[in-house]
Amino acid sequence: MALDRLFRRRRTRGGGRDVPELWLKCPSCEAQVYKKDLEANFMVCPQCGHHFRMGVRERVQMLADEDTFSETTGRVHPQDPLRFSDTEPYSERLSRYQQKTGRPDAIYGGTCTIGGVPSLLLAMDYAFAGGSMGSVVGEEIARGAEQAAAEGRALVIVAASGGARMQEAALSLMQMAKTTMALDRLWEKRLPYVSIMSDPTTGGVTASFAALADVILAEPGALIGFAGPRVIKQTIRQDLPEGFQRSEFLLQHGMLDRVTPRSELKAVLAQILGLLHPEGVRNDGA
Repeated sequence: MALDRLFRRRRTRGGGRDVPELWLKCPSCEAQVYKKDLEANFMVCPQCGHHFRMGVRERVQMLADEDTFSETTGRVHPQDPLRFSDTEPYSERLSRYQQKTGRPDAIYGGTCTIGGVPSLLLAMDYAFAGGSMGSVVGEEIARGAEQAAAEGRALVIVAASGGARMQEAALSLMQMAKTTMALDRLWEKRLPYVSIMSDPTTGGVTASFAALADVILAEPGALIGFAGPRVIKQTIRQDLPEGFQRSEFLLQHGMLDRVTPRSELKAVLAQILGLLHPEGVRNDGA
């Protein structure tokens, strides 16, 4: 019996607790990786370096300086003004995701310091509706940009999203303009904004705030683009280049500033903020 089948999550016969999944199979090298070892390595395969998707709380813990984080998100809750229903009512879908993740929508973040630089850090949660951007995500990002500008903080956003949330229709698409306009508050005060694109960063998120930063970083192998590669291939009826829409390909073609492994991300981010933030420059004695 394969190890992944042996340790697969299953329910005990008595209807009690779930048996935790102890091993994960790397989708890149197919190695069986002990889950605790993977978590200790920032969810990066120790065999081949494949970057698994990472939870938002772990993201914040990895990037923020110790004991400096204070959550600012979570006070805005999504609504269902269109009373949308597809395979299930949107309101029921929201409730299911909220119970699963323990947060009202697909974003988590707050104030902190990163490398000693005062910052506002936001991370998108792919576990909540594929990290889709609806009204709440747009509002939280706009509020975050405005708070960062008001308090003299750098803004850092970790994107992980399938794009705009279809259940909110035009209300979701309006968040592209809303988040873009909010970033003007930072630029007026010459405060830095750093975007970190993780796997995947697509759709309206890529077409708005994720691609408008002063510095754009990406994790290795991340899928980044607007439409998916299958849609593009079917539209233009041509084979796509090898590695199309992966972070390394986009770096070569000028869309990104750097592809940075997760283990180096905190140090690289702290260095960037220290150079670009006015307070960071003063701390360096310049």
